[in-house]
Amino acid sequence: MGRRTGAAGTIGIAATAIGLLAAVAGTVAAVITVTMARRVVTPQATRPEEERIVAVDLASREVVLAASDETRMRGRYGLWFDHESGHARLGDVIDEDDRFVRRHLDAVDFGRLERADRGRINGWYHLGPWELGHEYDNVVVETPLGPAPAWVVPTAEPSTRWVIQVHGRGAKRQEGLRAVDPARAAGWNTLLISYRNDGEAPESEDRRYGLGGTEWADVVAAVRYAEEHGAERIVLMGWSMGGAIVLQAILRSAAVRERLVGVILDSPAIDWVDILRFQGQALGMPKELGDVVVRLLGGPFSGGLTGVAAPIDVEDLDPVARADELDAPILLMHSVDDGFVPIDGSRRLAAARPDLIEFEVFEGARHTKLWNHDPERWTALVGGWLERSAVDVDRLGDEAEIAG
Repeated sequence: MGRRTGAAGTIGIAATAIGLLAAVAGTVAAVITVTMARRVVTPQATRPEEERIVAVDLASREVVLAASDETRMRGRYGLWFDHESGHARLGDVIDEDDRFVRRHLDAVDFGRLERADRGRINGWYHLGPWELGHEYDNVVVETPLGPAPAWVVPTAEPSTRWVIQVHGRGAKRQEGLRAVDPARAAGWNTLLISYRNDGEAPESEDRRYGLGGTEWADVVAAVRYAEEHGAERIVLMGWSMGGAIVLQAILRSAAVRERLVGVILDSPAIDWVDILRFQGQALGMPKELGDVVVRLLGGPFSGGLTGVAAPIDVEDLDPVARADELDAPILLMHSVDDGFVPIDGSRRLAAARPDLIEFEVFEGARHTKLWNHDPERWTALVGGWLERSAVDVDRLGDEAEIAG
């Protein structure tokens, strides 16, 4: 009898332990879900410096970095260090092995690189339009939240064609500087904007990203600015989350579509559900975590848990579901090894509208570093597409004038 009672007690203890473990696991999963949801909507003041700086030789203008997917990339890049108080320009790879990568050091703009031990590589090789050798203006775009700084780089001859550059999540206006030269050569002025919560434009009340669902209103304001300064034909160009913002502006605003003649997307955030699944897996979490984060962002308690002013219906931000509403030509570029925004969403959008979308696939370029990886191909694609668009715009304008 005593032995039977002991067995029952053991079973009860085991059941209690299993219940506690399940509760702990559930609590951990909930914490991870909330953390990831907050992370995707919260702007970062500074970004992590994940690359280790092994050695710097200022005399020979070389730098040695610990080997990683980022440090092995071919091409020219910016290198932020000392918590973004220092900046250098990296040239191409000289040599590499399993442990180290030796690169050309093009310049140290500010800071003491030789004293730094970690840094962050990004695609902004240029720090401002003054480096491009063209005239430019510091301007202000009046957004719904207040004045937002922007740059205008005009063409050599007066033009009524404008490209509006919309940078990505965690980036700033500098991201779009890579497209200024091909745009200018093709006869397009460039307006590089800031938008809410990017660290330059006014903040929203909740100080959170809307993943395109709120920022699109600032693109509408930029279009209005361009029109007020002579724009008759407009191309919107979006990088990463800037692509999501551009597409939401097109789908939600008739005012944007009125003068829109084309769209360029570089590594765009098309499918947020897919992106969140991908990023969860990159952190070693199950794929299903992304779906839970989506439900949290769109749920009634999202504000209290993530700080957003209103729930974000991520599925409502899917442009593929509304692809039949798109009517302007699109140049879409993405790398198969993006590493942050998977290419699948771009593939689905391209498949949904092959009549409108020219889809260019890169390899080895990772996220928004297509120009850096292959500047000749990228510049030819952007410049050639804009030149063809200019010809088409002029031809349609002539036909309309004749018909009128």
